[in-house]
Amino acid sequence: MSEEQLRADTPSEESHENLVPTSVASENDAGELAKDVPADPLTSDSDQAPETTIEPEASEVSEDNPADPSTSDSDQAPEATTEQEASEATDERAADPSTSASDHAPEAISQPETEATTEPEASDPEDEAQVSADPKDPDHGAERIGYTGDILGETVPLSELDERQETSEAEQVRAEELTQLIDASLNEVVKDEIITGQIISVSDKDVVIDIGFKSDGIIPRNEFEGEVNPGDTLEVYVERLENYHGQLQLSKERAEKVRRWERIERAFENGTVLEGTITRRIKGGMIVDLIDGLEAFLPGSQIDMRPVRDFDSYLDRKMEFKIVKINSDNENVVVSHKALIERDLASQRESILSTMEAGQVLEGVAKNITNFGVFVDLGGVDGLLHITDLTWGRVSHPTEVVSLDENLKVVVLDYDKDRQRISLGLKQLQPHPWENIEERYKPGDVVEGKVVSITDYGAFLEIEQGIEGLVHVSEMSWTGHIRHPSQHVSLGQVVKVSVLSIDHSTKKISLGMKQFETNPWEGISMRYPPGTVLSGRVRNITHFGVFVEIEPGIDGLVHVSDLSWTKMIRHPSEIVKKRQELSVVVLDVDEKRQRIALGHKQIETNPWTNLATVYEAGTDHQAKVVRVERKGLTVELPLEVEAFVPIRELKNKSTTGFPPYQEGDEIDLRVIRLDASQKEIVMSETAKQRQEKAKIEQSEREAKRAVRHEEEKAVRQHAKREKAASGPTTIGELSGLESLKKLNDEAADTTTIEE
Repeated sequence: MSEEQLRADTPSEESHENLVPTSVASENDAGELAKDVPADPLTSDSDQAPETTIEPEASEVSEDNPADPSTSDSDQAPEATTEQEASEATDERAADPSTSASDHAPEAISQPETEATTEPEASDPEDEAQVSADPKDPDHGAERIGYTGDILGETVPLSELDERQETSEAEQVRAEELTQLIDASLNEVVKDEIITGQIISVSDKDVVIDIGFKSDGIIPRNEFEGEVNPGDTLEVYVERLENYHGQLQLSKERAEKVRRWERIERAFENGTVLEGTITRRIKGGMIVDLIDGLEAFLPGSQIDMRPVRDFDSYLDRKMEFKIVKINSDNENVVVSHKALIERDLASQRESILSTMEAGQVLEGVAKNITNFGVFVDLGGVDGLLHITDLTWGRVSHPTEVVSLDENLKVVVLDYDKDRQRISLGLKQLQPHPWENIEERYKPGDVVEGKVVSITDYGAFLEIEQGIEGLVHVSEMSWTGHIRHPSQHVSLGQVVKVSVLSIDHSTKKISLGMKQFETNPWEGISMRYPPGTVLSGRVRNITHFGVFVEIEPGIDGLVHVSDLSWTKMIRHPSEIVKKRQELSVVVLDVDEKRQRIALGHKQIETNPWTNLATVYEAGTDHQAKVVRVERKGLTVELPLEVEAFVPIRELKNKSTTGFPPYQEGDEIDLRVIRLDASQKEIVMSETAKQRQEKAKIEQSEREAKRAVRHEEEKAVRQHAKREKAASGPTTIGELSGLESLKKLNDEAADTTTIEE
């Protein structure tokens, strides 16, 4: 009997739990059974059960149902198998679904050492009824039938075993060949690969695809557009070999996406030109439908060689593009149409640059206009036409002369080969407007001009294209006080002017506007001769004087030195204010230079003739401090006369550098110098003290000189008397003369020191 048949006839664990043998065969019975049943040559030693019998389980032997008394302990065989063999047998029986519980024998059967194999016969219906009895019945264990040693099932003679074995080996070979054929017909499928499949069936939700795998794959129906027919072939992407339903998960859209990106990468590497449709406009450029719905970005600067002004005109337009950049991680694609144009114009560009030279006249198209000039397309090469080279006249913006896409004839001014920069000119093809200008304009001519520029010092007028003249602010009005030319003219205004002078070498023209008005300075010296006293309004104050308007448009200057006879004025604003009425005297009139000198202090008589006697040097006066300076004090004396006290002439000294006095302090001073011509008085606080000290020292010196004079007189008289006496001079007399001489010498020395 084969191993499969033995396993099929072996009862399952479930049936064995309901069967408890009432008796077991002894070893002698087992030996007899082994003699009657020949050994199965197909059964190996490892397949033979051990020489044991099954012991009844302790739970099946109870007080109510004791063990069979006919079976002694000595008749019991050892335990059936090891735990491992029992477990393997149990797993094999559980794995064979063809064996029912009713066909199984008891859990283990005792086998003799002869390794004979038996097959049980069909069970009796009465035995089956007893086995299927309720296990809860207390008499259930007593009615069970154990192993009887009967031969059950089919008995195979030894003569047929070899034939059956050969048949089994042939079938096994055929099974292996069939397996190989099946394996060869199946494809080896790997996750995340693209493979070709065939549609088997179509439902509302899924499409079943055969890719030659052991199981069919499914794709959601919404990935297909239009009609889908069984039998159609397509490429699919293997997403999962087994999803949560155990099915092969495929994707049509992902396969198409991978194929599109592979095509993009090949086109980028090979520089292949692709055709696409511009679908919409976004910030910075356009979106292009490139390949089967794959969108690419077209920057605005890469649409054309010339700047695009109307992006909407490119919508829904089919164009050719070149891929210039890709990003595999984000699947971003950047394309360019300009690159294709540049490629086509490369040969033309080289031809133009090879013959480019200064002075060459070319034709081009204005492709872009900026604030500083115009970029001209010369046929694949761009040149800059600067705003200053557009026309000989003044241009505020290039659009005043040139418009976009206008055909221009220009001249090459400069060509930088290293930087490949071309400078163009347009006005150089026109005659210079300064040629023969003396024939068109002469000094004194009256012309009209347009104000094109206004500066602080005047206004520039264009009298014809390329010819400008300056109207200085002083030439705008005879009488008007113009602070800025914009008060008199405005940009774009057309005014009548007179040509004053033309300088052809510097290309400058002087113009005037006031020449059309009456000159109020004519006859001014007759109307205001020197000495005329009049009153005017202070119009302006400067650090050097005051401008007084004596009539509309006619101003005279009162110098700061002519404001007061006696005050030392640092700034005219100390005594006059703007718009103040001021009495003045005309001192001088220069009609040619249009200047009038006025004086304010001349209204009064010069007080310095009287002040010279009042403030004579050496006189003492009390003064009030009006200003404290580093160099000294400015004080005010009676009669509104100001004097200056140097810091060295003050009693009190200070470490701060300023005299330690305050405005309003009254101090006693002495005049040490007076200069009427310079209108200056210098006073001192220490002069009086110095002079008194000098008088005392002088009187002391005079007293000493008188004493010395009396002593000298006495000596001379004594010498005279001695000379009149007769007789030689004694030693005592000589000593007296020596003492007298010494006294005389000391007196002389004292006099010398004092002097």
